[in-house]
Amino acid sequence: MAILISVSGVRKAFAARPLFDNLTFSIESGERIGLIGPNGAGKSTLLRLLASQASPDEGTISFQRGLRVGFLEQTPTFRKDATVHSTLLEGAADPDDWESIALADEIASKLSLLDPSQKVEELSGGWKKRAALGRELVRQPDLLLLDEPTNHLDLDSIYWLEEWIRNSRLATLTITHDRAFLQKVSDRILELDRRNPGGLLSIQGDYITYLEAKEQLVASQERREVILKNTLRRETEWLRQGAKARTTKQQARIQRAGTLKDEVSEISYRNQSRTVKLDFQATERNPKKLIEAKAISKSWGRGSLFSNLDLVLTPGKRLGILGANGCGKSTLIQTLLKEEEPDSGSVSHVDGLQVAYFQQNREALDPKVSVAKTICPTGDFVDYRGSRVHIRGYLDRFLFTQGQMDMAVGKLSGGEQGRLLIAQLMLQPANVLVLDEPTNDLDMATLAVLEECLTEFQGAILLVTHDRYFLDQVANQILSFSPFPEERGQLTSFASLGQWETWFTDRSRKPRSQLAETLPSTPVSADVPTQKKRKLSFKEQRELDSMEEILHRTEKELAHWTAESTKAENTSHAGKLLEISQKMTQLQAEIDRLYVRWSELE
Repeated sequence: MAILISVSGVRKAFAARPLFDNLTFSIESGERIGLIGPNGAGKSTLLRLLASQASPDEGTISFQRGLRVGFLEQTPTFRKDATVHSTLLEGAADPDDWESIALADEIASKLSLLDPSQKVEELSGGWKKRAALGRELVRQPDLLLLDEPTNHLDLDSIYWLEEWIRNSRLATLTITHDRAFLQKVSDRILELDRRNPGGLLSIQGDYITYLEAKEQLVASQERREVILKNTLRRETEWLRQGAKARTTKQQARIQRAGTLKDEVSEISYRNQSRTVKLDFQATERNPKKLIEAKAISKSWGRGSLFSNLDLVLTPGKRLGILGANGCGKSTLIQTLLKEEEPDSGSVSHVDGLQVAYFQQNREALDPKVSVAKTICPTGDFVDYRGSRVHIRGYLDRFLFTQGQMDMAVGKLSGGEQGRLLIAQLMLQPANVLVLDEPTNDLDMATLAVLEECLTEFQGAILLVTHDRYFLDQVANQILSFSPFPEERGQLTSFASLGQWETWFTDRSRKPRSQLAETLPSTPVSADVPTQKKRKLSFKEQRELDSMEEILHRTEKELAHWTAESTKAENTSHAGKLLEISQKMTQLQAEIDRLYVRWSELE
């Protein structure tokens, strides 16, 4: 395979803080690399160097001649009033060229961006990510850099992105803390961590292979540390006895002791494993029912978000809420917290209910305020679990160094800001924790500690997360909004994520007419009765009876044009390809309209 990028002896520091030093590796064509490492290690900075958006302090980065690099940033930026179409064309060398326009239309169709005139600012976070990805694909890159691509995506979009990366011929370098996603899209793992020899560990294979290799490496380094310490102790004892004569052999032994001391210090540093110390404060009083919802319903515009939902939150219940972006997850949480009134039904809280809320948009953080002042605006002590704790000692639990105490929050990495939000949350006594995408940007060591902490929390938890592994470890019940358009507003409860995945996979393979026959067999506590149907008119009944046949015919036509778009005689003819792409876009829009109408009639 051809080498696309070669990195040699690269060093980069942030202010006086070194991120990495003497970094050396290469990326070859077709590789799918996962980049991991602790928060603050410099992963996003490294991607900016590879995208030529920053320069190294030392060392060289060599690019294959003519190499095209795409870069999907963690938080993509867009021009003011940009539409989907204009955003995609930003990636084109010549946005007025008809071949570029045809390519943009084709990619929009593949990404299901069906309305090219829609303004990007009106899209949800997940659809903005798709638009930004489309912009990079229009560049026709040889290497695609992805920085936390699953953040803000719903599960359906994550499944789509996994499949796209696995089937793509592009080389990809992906930063992600989503372990399930990492396992699916990587055939090589790079771990950026100053504790690794050379600052970088490269493992050929998937994430499971990396875990096995890392375990062996850590065990080997720990054994070597013991051996070196024993050798250093013997040499030190010999030196203290005093040499009878300063022979060449004895001088060499003295020098060897000094070298050993440096080597022991280095390997001890590598073997250090600092972890975040998390412990949420549950209130002393935890009654049997914290929140109870009876037959609650909520609509938005002309559509139902949820209806006739019965739900009880008790101490120890950890409820994971699944659903596509915009389906109503946040509205459901706000309704349960009484921040919004239901259209019908009632929500009751136990007296003195205390709620701690982790919000994914980080609006609680002021980027100009220091880390210490964010946690403790006045004084030097915080009240934690009934005791006064010095701010420096408290922040040390979250791995913030002394030098970071007075640093502005805006200069922290995304993961460090996430840890700071959790530090704020832990100061609030609560018997209900609401966590909205708490895993974004957190490193894997912090995620493991957070998982353990949440499973030991004595109150109730409402959890929204795209991280399947984290959800599976924490939640003991899943409440899912239906992923199928014709069932909008229906919720189903599952005992585990595994049960949901089996159900979802099984239903996705069935024809639409058979979906209603595959309800989960396990009893659920959040029972959702079907809505009372009104009698259809004669014309509506005829429309409903013919709907399945029309949908089948339209989907068959879309499949035909999709096949045509991949034929060599069409891909080499830009005008023909543009015509096919526009036809595909129209058909997909019609299919979506038909499904919505089918749902209304049923």
